[in-house]
Amino acid sequence: MAESNTKPKFAFYWAASCGGCEITVTELGMRLVDAGDLVDIVFWPCAMDFKYEDVEAMADGEIDFCFFNGAIRTSENEDLAKLLRRKSKVLVAFGSCAHEGCIPGLANLYDAESILERVYNTVPSLDESRGTRPVPLSKVPEGEIHIPSFYDQVKTLAQTVDVDYFMPGCPPVVDQVWNVFQLILSGQLPPKGSVIGADAKTNCDVCPRQKVQSGMRIKEFKRPHEVELDPDLCFLAQGVICYGPATRAGCGLPCIQGNMPCRGCYGPPEGVVDQGAKLLSAIAALIDTDEPEELQSIMDSIVDLVGTCYRFSLADSILSELKYKKR
Repeated sequence: MAESNTKPKFAFYWAASCGGCEITVTELGMRLVDAGDLVDIVFWPCAMDFKYEDVEAMADGEIDFCFFNGAIRTSENEDLAKLLRRKSKVLVAFGSCAHEGCIPGLANLYDAESILERVYNTVPSLDESRGTRPVPLSKVPEGEIHIPSFYDQVKTLAQTVDVDYFMPGCPPVVDQVWNVFQLILSGQLPPKGSVIGADAKTNCDVCPRQKVQSGMRIKEFKRPHEVELDPDLCFLAQGVICYGPATRAGCGLPCIQGNMPCRGCYGPPEGVVDQGAKLLSAIAALIDTDEPEELQSIMDSIVDLVGTCYRFSLADSILSELKYKKR
């Protein structure tokens, strides 16, 4: 923490992500103005005119708290993760992309070449640019343009540098962000490595929907738009996959309150190593058959099994670990 007579220095950075985490910070509204009276924001390139050189010129450890959102997809993401780690006393994996890889992590089903082939060669184009790919170095009259290298593997922040705290959510909800700010300013942070701004329970534990105590057996899984959803009954009881049993609570259940199932963006609860495997286990317990052929038919009713079970956590999963361990 900064010395008592100075305001703590905060930094925010956006790597491979959609930008929703940055929007959440701005949605603090007037509370952000209040925060500005309590902290100095010394790096926030999304909202203010900061350059990488500004960070490089800082002393190591000069930033008190850095909120790093986004996965590590390119060499630029990796370089900034290492730079901000060196310049920051406390580094927070802010949001699901930094925490688990999130949607960008689904690219780990493919390699870089497959993705580039799809984007620049296969997808139809409105002009004659199809087949033209970006290259790391281009010479123009004004000089040379360097662009980042596109990696084969999407990594989480913790797979790249040492992380002090993890703040889940896609994005973290506004009140959660404000509560974490208050926690930091009070000097009452938990031990290093903790998840902050979320609960230890699962969303199932706090969900108000009616649970079916016995006899919840599924013959077919449906997608939300295929069912007239009962707003008071557990989604799983209606044959709609809900990530509640495999997801940490703390979001306030906005999806469930909107009559949509939890999708798992707050990551696994305490003690769960692989969130997707936890969900699969919960699903398997509901399937009503002992016949292999019928079991296959029921599982086939789940559209995009990997994308469903590992929507937010593929980059941080045992599957990815096994795939890239060989390399």
